[in-house]
Amino acid sequence: MTKTLNGIAASDGIAVAPAYLLVEPDLSFSKTTISDVDAEVARFQKAVKDSTEEVEAIRDTAKKTLGEEESQVFDAHLMILNDPEFTGAIENEIKNSKINGEAALDATAQNFIAIFEGMTDNPYMQERAADVRDVSKRIMAHLQNKELPNPSTIDHEVIVVAHDLTPSDTAQLNKKFVKGFITDIGGRTAHSAIMARSLELPAVVGTETITSDVKNGQTLVVDGLNGDAVIDPTDAQVADYQAKSEAFLKQKAEWQKLKDQPSVTADGKKFLIAANIGTPNDMEGVKANGAEAVGLYRTEFLYMDSKDFPSEDDQFEAYKAVIEGMDGKPVVIRTMDIGGDKHLDYWDLPDEMNPFLGVRAIRLSLKNKEIFRTQLRALLRASAYGKLCIMFPMIGTLDELHQAKALLKEVHDELTKEGVKIGDYQVGMMIEVPAAAILADQFAKEVDFFSIGTNDLIQYTMAADRGNDNVSYLYQPYNPSVLRLIKHTIDSAHKAGIWVGMCGEAAGDSTMFPILLSMGLDEYSMSATSILRIRSEMKKINTKDLEGLADKAINESTTNEDNEKLVADFMAKYSK
Repeated sequence: MTKTLNGIAASDGIAVAPAYLLVEPDLSFSKTTISDVDAEVARFQKAVKDSTEEVEAIRDTAKKTLGEEESQVFDAHLMILNDPEFTGAIENEIKNSKINGEAALDATAQNFIAIFEGMTDNPYMQERAADVRDVSKRIMAHLQNKELPNPSTIDHEVIVVAHDLTPSDTAQLNKKFVKGFITDIGGRTAHSAIMARSLELPAVVGTETITSDVKNGQTLVVDGLNGDAVIDPTDAQVADYQAKSEAFLKQKAEWQKLKDQPSVTADGKKFLIAANIGTPNDMEGVKANGAEAVGLYRTEFLYMDSKDFPSEDDQFEAYKAVIEGMDGKPVVIRTMDIGGDKHLDYWDLPDEMNPFLGVRAIRLSLKNKEIFRTQLRALLRASAYGKLCIMFPMIGTLDELHQAKALLKEVHDELTKEGVKIGDYQVGMMIEVPAAAILADQFAKEVDFFSIGTNDLIQYTMAADRGNDNVSYLYQPYNPSVLRLIKHTIDSAHKAGIWVGMCGEAAGDSTMFPILLSMGLDEYSMSATSILRIRSEMKKINTKDLEGLADKAINESTTNEDNEKLVADFMAKYSK
């Protein structure tokens, strides 16, 4: 009997294929006393070694299929596997208590998980509990000679169904056979959803009951455009969805024709559509999707990928590679945004009650000026190789901006005296703190450009942690309060004669896009895979039709939902 589940559309596309349930083996065990302690420790060490080799292989696959940024979660798993405090504690438990490896592993892992979960003032450390669970489960499977679900062994077309897909699972999906996936839990910002978009696989998450409602081999539809999962669709439904899928694929082919075309509206107004990147390895996607700039280079991944602070030369080479790779097109490089949910093992940062409201981004840089100075030297050296825009994150006060600019000038003068060639460059700041948005008219006098970081601007405006499911309903990009801050920022920038871009998730959002266009936003930076879709939407819109749209969104609408309907009604005329 046909059944439709409504979930969250996590990745565009439609697919029809048999269900493939990722079912985990029974890893239950009995606690036993052992007589040969050395042999049991050796058995445990072999399980760790086998697990390490397995994770290394998964990570290497993820780097090739998903990119450097998305593969980093496996580095965290490898760190746990190689952490003598974790593995050593298990070995000591085997020796001291004379118990089997399974029991020692479980007892130690549960202790570590409890410690991490108890760190309620540190969300980053709380998240490490999930890594310990994932790693422990893998070791346990090797101890019992059982195999964990391995999506890489799938050899026929399927739609993967799971309660949740771990990063390990998602990284092993072979696009030749896996046509999409559906999960019980998750959201658009989950690891699996982000990876699905990188792989361009249709995905629906958060259906709540898909694993209990479907059986292996049952025909499934995953509609990543509307967020629907259909179990045992009728022949008529299958035909309908296949037609929709073919239409979407044709649409993608049409979008691909826009790769080398400028981003212009129907009435010839030009704007800039750029890409967000994390490392130079992401440049392949930037070029494949016809980005006209790099609107956000997240330099913190240079620090997160290193075992120690990256040297000036290492940073210079990374920045230079991206700047040269863009062949004279603009590259906006954000200074390190460490803190909040981004930590470094080699940098002992203080524990904070509210890390997202604590010492992060520019605040951390200004408290550690020698580290900041090294980055600024590398950036200015790289400026000689193309069009560089240096951007300071999380500026909240004019004093912070003045301090950052003063240090930049010091470094500029220092390099000039050394005879180092420095090119032309612009200096800008992110607008992600509401205080900065409100005072945008004053900040605009001090910089060459703004870039609006909507991910943080929304969570700070709505006082809702965007990673907390309990308050996810408050993460409202179209809320009139958020839109008023954005419009004031854009108006202030233009009044001062500077350009303004957006590098948050909202820049590539189809509902937000017409509102931003109505506001006159100059640059739209997004995931590379969203560029051609947004460029296509831009070509349909006549800016004369947009007059008044933004004013309605911030003055007449009162809710996030009001503005969703406002844009849907507006765009309907272009689909006729």
